[in-house]
Amino acid sequence: MSLDKAAHVRSYFDRLKAVLDSVRIEDVVTCMDVLEEAYQRDATVYICGNGGSWTTATHWVCDFTKGATVPGKRRFRMLAPGDNMAMLTAYANDVSYASVFAEPLRAYARAKDVAILITASGNSPNILEAAAAAKELAVTTIGLIGFGGGKLAGMVDHSVIVESREYGPVEDLHLVLDHIISTYLKERIAR
Repeated sequence: MSLDKAAHVRSYFDRLKAVLDSVRIEDVVTCMDVLEEAYQRDATVYICGNGGSWTTATHWVCDFTKGATVPGKRRFRMLAPGDNMAMLTAYANDVSYASVFAEPLRAYARAKDVAILITASGNSPNILEAAAAAKELAVTTIGLIGFGGGKLAGMVDHSVIVESREYGPVEDLHLVLDHIISTYLKERIAR
């Protein structure tokens, strides 16, 4: 094994550990509470992410709607508006790319619902527009943010903010949160 390769792996693991250690557990617990309450009132959770965070959002949908399913119990309701490619490209082409999540939220979301907004930088225009739309609709918002929070931090009701300015570890953390929260909720639903 090349020392350069091993050093690269070790360095990345060290940066990822630093990100994990920096997360405020109480912020994660608050997000767990919000999502558990959303399940209790049969609310829909909309999840939006731009770029790599889009794939994280769709992974969350899979883990919550399939992975957190308990036979004989009501299922968790989570949707990613970005998964409708026809709608996404129509809004991007006819209105603006910044509107691709905001406009579907305006069409579907209700005040009892929740929107999870994922952006490593905290400054993705389409995520900021989604946050503004959610506020208009009185939808509870959770931001999963890196880079110290960016503009989104001041626009959401709850957040998990990572100080790192490196996309990889920030995006890794957002997927770790998916697994932590979805497995916890499956256990709660099973009771």
